[in-house]
Amino acid sequence: MQKLAGIITLVAIALLTVFSAQPSLAEKTETATFAGGCFWCMDAEFDHLPGVIKVVSGFTGGQTQNPTYEEVSTGTTGHFESIEVTFDPTKTTYAKLLDIYWHNIDPTDESGQFCDKGSQYHAGIFYHGEEQKKLAEASLANVKKLFDGQNVATIIAPAAAFYPAEEYHQDYHSKSALHYKMYRMGCGRDRQLEHLWNGKPASVMP
Repeated sequence: MQKLAGIITLVAIALLTVFSAQPSLAEKTETATFAGGCFWCMDAEFDHLPGVIKVVSGFTGGQTQNPTYEEVSTGTTGHFESIEVTFDPTKTTYAKLLDIYWHNIDPTDESGQFCDKGSQYHAGIFYHGEEQKKLAEASLANVKKLFDGQNVATIIAPAAAFYPAEEYHQDYHSKSALHYKMYRMGCGRDRQLEHLWNGKPASVMP
């Protein structure tokens, strides 16, 4: 009898372990995909946000499968340098991520972003599902109002295959902090962002 009770106890512990490891509804994640020029810089803006679980630098929107950084850099693959953000929708929202995104790009740049020029550096929002599409389009409409008289070049398109960049590109702002800071300063990204968004509202969402 004691042996049977011991077996039952072990089975119960095993079942509890299995079920406790299953994600609850609150632990389900969502994905956002953004292109905003240099993916090092975009990664840095999202990496430590509350509710953001993971940020991956990579490529999306093109026709070449499993492209390398060197291939994308030629501007011939059709890919955008981009980031894939995994987030907990109970701790942050897609609308909040959109606000962060817009305030870290130049929506009016048709040739790339800041000092990085070429189709691979164009800005774009790649939506996952109809709700993200609706929010992205609403944010774009408001940005066009804020930049009245200027062409807004940022595209909105359905999410496509996302290919992670090489490992040395991941979390580059942390791994190579000095080089990253020198690059960002030399690119003038922060100065231009301050000029672009100065006096504009903190949220572009309706």
